[in-house]
Amino acid sequence: MTDGHDASCADYGVTRRNLLRSAGLIGMAGVSTKMFGDVLTSTAYGATNGNILVVLSLRGGADGMSMMVPHAESAYYAARPNIAVKKADLLRPDHTFGLHPSFKPLESLWDSGRMAAIHAVGLPTPNRSHFEAMELVEDADPGSSERIGWLNRVIGCFISNDVFDGIQVGSTVMPTSLIGPEPSFATSDFSSLSAPWADHASLGPRVRSVLSAMYRDAGTVIGKAGQEALALDRRTGTIAAEEKKGPQHGAVYPEHHELARALASSAALIRAGVGVRAIAVDFGGWDHHVDISWRISRQVEQMSKSIAAFLTDLGPDASRVTIVTLSEFGRRLGQNGAAGLDHGYGNAVFAFGAGVRGGYYANWPTLATDRRVDGDLAVTTDYRSVLAEILAARFPEVGVGTVFPGLTRTTLGFMSPY
Repeated sequence: MTDGHDASCADYGVTRRNLLRSAGLIGMAGVSTKMFGDVLTSTAYGATNGNILVVLSLRGGADGMSMMVPHAESAYYAARPNIAVKKADLLRPDHTFGLHPSFKPLESLWDSGRMAAIHAVGLPTPNRSHFEAMELVEDADPGSSERIGWLNRVIGCFISNDVFDGIQVGSTVMPTSLIGPEPSFATSDFSSLSAPWADHASLGPRVRSVLSAMYRDAGTVIGKAGQEALALDRRTGTIAAEEKKGPQHGAVYPEHHELARALASSAALIRAGVGVRAIAVDFGGWDHHVDISWRISRQVEQMSKSIAAFLTDLGPDASRVTIVTLSEFGRRLGQNGAAGLDHGYGNAVFAFGAGVRGGYYANWPTLATDRRVDGDLAVTTDYRSVLAEILAARFPEVGVGTVFPGLTRTTLGFMSPY
């Protein structure tokens, strides 16, 4: 099903941008403080019980055909004589696809219908440059000269006008998806965002009171930013306290792993109830030009264990959280001389958690020679359609046409209506 028109954020009434404009604050999102970086923070909490999107970026160009294996295609096995995943080893195969065996930690999620695998997804036109392709994926506005990320446009549709609406967790590098006029921030450690005197029993309240009065009386942009920085300090303290409790509900994360740490922090952030709506998390190491078989097995295993622990850690909050994976491009069909795969085109995307209708989904082009694009798996589903389906199902206040300008949507049906 296609839909050439989606309502803009304005169709839903009051938006963050409208609120900022009415308050005379448009253009102030770049106000800088030494403590919190280039953000304009807010004293207003977002919806503490709203739905949450977690975008997991598999940086490096993950091989979708190793994760969602097209076992029915003889061309797959012919092109990968040494690295193809054996049909006998696949998890939950149907007549066309099967999952890489390292998805075993998520088998119960699949069986419960909360994991979807979607194939032949990607950019409208091939781009095999890591930097350029990821910029295109995260900007998601082809032809635009503005550098505004699609997640920044998403949070611009919320009425909360809150810096906690969109956060990069696990890294201090802001992804392109969150860059833009709407406030957001990136952190690898929530405790580091608290003021050094925040936990001092007697000094903390006194300093906070004095600074609050000083900033309140200032009546300027700096005064407002100071008040909001104090509010951010109090809220990050709540998150840090939640982190100190450790994983909840019996969750066990892989030890000493970057993704596990980022998702554990994300779970604490969500449990703290500070109003987050979108979380971006990076998981690198998918550029498998050499020895892909054991490398991707390890990557998928760590990802699966981390996601399983994250959803367990959330407890009842898991009913509000949807996870989607993105990678800049897929890998080539044929293996190279180093038992690896070079940069390709079509890819697989995975969705987990709330609102997901589990199973395999694809407008599958086949791997026939005349259906490939420069020898690669063709893209039959624009990745923006996958994201738009999640937004439409879980965030009805978000105008998909505003987030993805000019997109003619293709609906696959992997999300339940909200």
